Amino acid sequence: LPQLPLAGSRLCLYEDGTELTESYFRALPPQTELVLLGPGESWRGCASDIERLLAAFCSQQGAVVEAARRLLTDERAPHRQKLLADLIHNLSENILAEDKEDDKKWFEGLESRFKNKSSYLRHSCESRMRGYMREVSGFISNVHPAAQDAYRGIIDLMADKLKSVKYNGCYFDRREEEEAERLCTAEGWFSCQGPFDRDDCPCKHSINPYSNRESRILFSTWNLDHIIEKKRAVVPELAEAVKTRDGREVNWEYFYQLLFTLDNLKLVHIACHKKTNHNLSCDKTRIYRKRKKTHEIS
Repeated sequence: LPQLPLAGSRLCLYEDGTELTESYFRALPPQTELVLLGPGESWRGCASDIERLLAAFCSQQGAVVEAARRLLTDERAPHRQKLLADLIHNLSENILAEDKEDDKKWFEGLESRFKNKSSYLRHSCESRMRGYMREVSGFISNVHPAAQDAYRGIIDLMADKLKSVKYNGCYFDRREEEEAERLCTAEGWFSCQGPFDRDDCPCKHSINPYSNRESRILFSTWNLDHIIEKKRAVVPELAEAVKTRDGREVNWEYFYQLLFTLDNLKLVHIACHKKTNHNLSCDKTRIYRKRKKTHEIS
């Protein structure tokens, strides 16, 4: 018989960790699952099981993956199949690998010019910024003919600014030294910043596109969402500002911030990307540069 620690031991319910008194114990229905705790031990029900499982992920990751694969081979229930497949996917990762020769599977389907993960993720962010710039440029057909040259001049200023900061590719680059300049941790973890009308993500979405090929592909569905909408608000307001400037200087840097920087961009999981009208508008006090006051010398 196993040697049970008697002095200081307690019995508690498996499901929630409730400690049992003698009267409570006698009132329990048959087949109730119990946990025997020794001195100094604690049990918080299913939460303790989850903590043990997470600890196993960290200390015996390879063994957990192999065990899950064996279970998945014979599993027929769709729900359990998905749970096992997701587990295998999330643990079959090579996060720390950066170069192509260290994680060749991650680069499958990509152009050969990408030699490391960070260069591809940086390119991914740059491509989004270039796309926004194309949208701003393409709106010129909607600008009043008399204002198109001025609008085109602002486009050129924005393009030069965007080029000087390398299209803000640093937002997705985990190698970026300045933490404030990237949206991920040093390991490459991105967290959803929540819908435009919330300060956080209610579902705690997160992803590491550096971890494996599938996560890299799924990350492409995440959005850099404009809080003040690009198409409905920012670009039309810019066009109107150019048209009605009447000698005033359009504050193009304000519009640049709204279009291309984290001042107005939130990284969101596709489920947190609300495509309804945000009903937000540009700050009217920032559309034009403030004129410098001149003082006459008497």
